[in-house]
Amino acid sequence: MTTPLEIARAYLPSRYHYWYARSKLASDPIYAGVGAVLDDREEPLLDVGCGLGLLAQTLRARGFAGDYAGVDIDARKIAAARAAALNTGLERVRFDTLDLASGFPAHRGSVALLDVLQFVPPSVQASILDAAAACLTASARLVIRTGLAHDGWRSRVTGAVDRMSEWLGWMRGEPPRYPRREELEARFADLGLDACFEPLRGKTPFENWLIVATRR
Repeated sequence: MTTPLEIARAYLPSRYHYWYARSKLASDPIYAGVGAVLDDREEPLLDVGCGLGLLAQTLRARGFAGDYAGVDIDARKIAAARAAALNTGLERVRFDTLDLASGFPAHRGSVALLDVLQFVPPSVQASILDAAAACLTASARLVIRTGLAHDGWRSRVTGAVDRMSEWLGWMRGEPPRYPRREELEARFADLGLDACFEPLRGKTPFENWLIVATRR
């Protein structure tokens, strides 16, 4: 099994990407969270906003057997994801540069939207959810990580960090706008999906939630 340290080393010679990967793998609960959702799934996975491809790395390390396709607007991240995949010998993975403004990619299977919704306007959030739901096969999963709009210190910390990520150019998109849980639940109902909401904070100070939606 590929270890987190081996995954991080796959991003060398970029010391920045190496240390970013080490930090994310050590502190972010998203990889274990999504991995647990997909452990018994073999449907192809589309990872929208895949970044450096860390989800592909961690899923393969857990034994996920489905085909994987990652897309991201940032060509530099896609190049790093491709290089790391070669370094660790990942098979049946593909990474492509894509701006969702040009259309949602064709896909049939599960879909991951991790830290995507909050960086697009509400109207675009709805269209992305519609397109992702249309990709789902009968037993596939729609997996979302996002903050939710409400008061509290965790929400303020999450907003501050997301705004900084957008300002620094690591996350490309609009300043963060967090969806409301009741709005998402209504959208899922309209799309014929059942959804489960669970806090996904781990040891972080962030107001993040893991949302898993499936066809009824």
